[in-house]
Amino acid sequence: MVSKTSYTICFIVLAFTTYGTSARANKFTDMLFPETYTVTLAPAENGSYTIEPKIPADGKVTAGTVLTVKASPSSNYALDVIYYTVQGGMWGTTSYEGFTPTMKISVTKDMLIGATFVEKALVENINVTHDVVYAKPGIKPLKYDVFSPQNAKNLPCIVIVHGGGWSSNNEDIMRGLARELAKGGRYVVFSIDYRWINKLDGETKPTYMHQLIEDVFGAIAHIQENAKKYGADPTRIAVTGDSAGGHLSAAAATLSPLIGDGGFGEREGVYQYMPSYMPKGKSIDQVKKQITDAVKAVAPSYGPARASDFKQFLEQKDQAYWDAISPIEHVPNVSERALPHFIVRGTNDPLVSNAVVQPYVEVLQKAGQKVEYIQVEGAGHAFFDWKPDVTTRSTFVQIGVPYADAMRTFFDSIFYKL
Repeated sequence: MVSKTSYTICFIVLAFTTYGTSARANKFTDMLFPETYTVTLAPAENGSYTIEPKIPADGKVTAGTVLTVKASPSSNYALDVIYYTVQGGMWGTTSYEGFTPTMKISVTKDMLIGATFVEKALVENINVTHDVVYAKPGIKPLKYDVFSPQNAKNLPCIVIVHGGGWSSNNEDIMRGLARELAKGGRYVVFSIDYRWINKLDGETKPTYMHQLIEDVFGAIAHIQENAKKYGADPTRIAVTGDSAGGHLSAAAATLSPLIGDGGFGEREGVYQYMPSYMPKGKSIDQVKKQITDAVKAVAPSYGPARASDFKQFLEQKDQAYWDAISPIEHVPNVSERALPHFIVRGTNDPLVSNAVVQPYVEVLQKAGQKVEYIQVEGAGHAFFDWKPDVTTRSTFVQIGVPYADAMRTFFDSIFYKL
């Protein structure tokens, strides 16, 4: 008597005899033993979510399966995001987020899936516009999100530049800070993205640091052109950012007088920034003046202001290039242009030390600029970030929220003087 197991073995041997050891054999093996990935579900707080098809008890899901995730907030809460997180990226994991109640996710890796919710009172009076494309100088479209208080009219702008080592993240990571700064209905907040440095966007040619600064100028020019549709005043702007975004926000404030069309380092001694976006009908001199005149306050959080403090990210090794992208080298005297600064960093920050920040503070003070520098006792790096993981969100609530409030109060002292 021949067992069923014997028949199965014979069938597989016959199949491989027929298919040979070619790619067709591999395809046949995949049909018999499809690849699976482990899908883990994060517990939900202040809401719930469902997944179809349902995830098996062992979490094993066939590769390529498309999951439909639907999220529902509890009473007095609103959806933040549906997300999935996979291994990889600069910081070890990368999260992908959707802002609508339904998200489709294709299973191509081991992943963690979840949904996060925020108090409705935090968002119910804010109109959020996602993914406004302002330029496409390379592979990826450059975007910003707008957080506009309901019934906004002629409010000052706050432009946020995200961090991530100039090489990761996008505007979404700043949405927690954006919501806090829009709270109270006194500001329209714009959270912007930019190209990543070198070839990390998948470019065939490297993107250099000065081009990231040109992206920030391009975003500001686009925001000024479109500010009124969001209830914002294009002539009153504050810029802020954290970590790499701290550098880029300080650059936006101090380097705008270098906006021009003479090229950047193409001729000896000439370093001029051409914004990635130029409004139609505007000359480069008009854009330079509009941006320079509009920026009234700066809040670069735990970021470097001197290129020698982040030279490992730069392909250029000449001092002239470094000086041209360093805000510390271009601080104006207050008699020429006032640029009041609000700066915070954590005393336990392992990436940006006081020795990195203090020299910039001293140069600002020497130039007569108003500076409020706060070292947050016990805080680490990136406490203004907002990500789906519990640790990042709890850090933001504990540290980011109160210091966002302090930042907003500082901006009030500039834009709402009594």
